[in-house]
Amino acid sequence: MEQLSSRLLALSPSATLAMSQKSQELKAQGLDIINMSVGEPDFFTPDHIKEAAKQAVDNNFSFYTPVPGYMSLRQAISEKLKRENGVDFSPAQIVVGNGAKQEICNVILSIVEKGDEVIIPTPAWVSYFEMVKLAEGVNVPFLCGQDQDFKITASQLESLITPKTKVLLFCSPSNPTGAIYSKEELAAIAQVLAKYPRIIVIADEIYEHISYCGELTSIATFPELKDRVVIINGVSKAYAMTGWRIGFCAAPLWIAKAVTKLQGQYTSGCSSIAQKAAEAAYTGPQDCVETMRQAFERRRDLIFGLVQQIPGFSLKSKPQGAFYVFPEVDSLFGKQTPDGKTIGNASDLAMYLLEQGHVAGVTGDAFGAPKCIRFSYATSDKNITEAMARVKAAVERLK
Repeated sequence: MEQLSSRLLALSPSATLAMSQKSQELKAQGLDIINMSVGEPDFFTPDHIKEAAKQAVDNNFSFYTPVPGYMSLRQAISEKLKRENGVDFSPAQIVVGNGAKQEICNVILSIVEKGDEVIIPTPAWVSYFEMVKLAEGVNVPFLCGQDQDFKITASQLESLITPKTKVLLFCSPSNPTGAIYSKEELAAIAQVLAKYPRIIVIADEIYEHISYCGELTSIATFPELKDRVVIINGVSKAYAMTGWRIGFCAAPLWIAKAVTKLQGQYTSGCSSIAQKAAEAAYTGPQDCVETMRQAFERRRDLIFGLVQQIPGFSLKSKPQGAFYVFPEVDSLFGKQTPDGKTIGNASDLAMYLLEQGHVAGVTGDAFGAPKCIRFSYATSDKNITEAMARVKAAVERLK
């Protein structure tokens, strides 16, 4: 007899991973599927990073690692944050984990109690909501539409704050929209948060190097939020190291200690070899990052133009960062597929495009934006062109 915990039963499966799995199943059946559902760079890890991993193997880095990560890696991250972001976190304030996803969850589990409210500007990454559920917190989503570039304003944020508000959790550059908060927008948000010293900010900056609008500002740079911001980042996106599973949080010391305590009980330190590779990523040449960024920018321009040609797809401005487009598609709701099924929502459309157009995207419902659908352009120009042609053809078959 199955007796799953209520904790597990409350969680929803990852929509991005579910769609990716579905596309793999169809591929296994012999169908030519273009998978644009997962945010994974299609580049190989740069050679100097791979060489560092090989050297780590040869140098016998094969023993348990410190729970918060090797000191040399945390020092490298500390120096990176000073150099690139203008923020000062000591190695003791940095915890390295099995990807940025684990570190976000670690922080939430460490500071959110039952009934605490977590404000999440949406559209937002699918896992945020489930992590808050796991901590028995209360999700407070606020839908930010295209008319405000998918970003929450300072006044909107303040209207959501209650005595139970514990965390503001947001991502810039954004998954799924590619939106980036400007220095001025963050300054206004910081002024609001300065009035509420209990609120912790979790700033997911995993896409920071995939930006098309110049220098980014971290909300951790504002002095009124000193000792209240947790930065989340990692090597997956910028260095094409998704499978290496290295992310980190840089946090107030009390949070870093709590995360270390928690991590020590269920995963301990992460891979010794992957950590040495990540150290090389942060300390080695950075030209590889710019090369990939330029490729993503070219792909962004390509897919943006192609999306404009798809009937019923609305995407008003080019994404400023990351590698996703997130058009509104609600004008297609109510239309009929060639076999007589009704497209009732974005989930129906995503499944139709997968099964009949052979292109995998992700429904906006998963991101808290039910009018939209997400496509990742972290793939080749050829795949982007072919995929959008298939989507256009499939949409034009709707009645």
